[in-house]
Amino acid sequence: MKAIFIAYNQAYNQEIVELLENLGQRGYTVWEEIGGRGSVDGEPHLGNHAWPTQNHALLTVVEDALAPKLMAALRETDAANRALGLRAYALPVEDAL
Repeated sequence: MKAIFIAYNQAYNQEIVELLENLGQRGYTVWEEIGGRGSVDGEPHLGNHAWPTQNHALLTVVEDALAPKLMAALRETDAANRALGLRAYALPVEDAL
């Protein structure tokens, strides 16, 4: 199994959730109203007066076969809309309860 961690502009939450649903992935956890700044480009999303935008983060655990499909769909979504500020990471799951 793989854990996929996704961070993105909060305005695009519905698009990210629909992407998961379209791939048949039901389970996920969302953290709302988090801050951050990209390591390469983009404006900070800090939820303050100077930088009012915020991010959401989502974690989903998927079967190994679904991970590359999900990452490809996320890359496609990111390429179509750079304002999404999307970052995604696939990590191995050693054990789960």
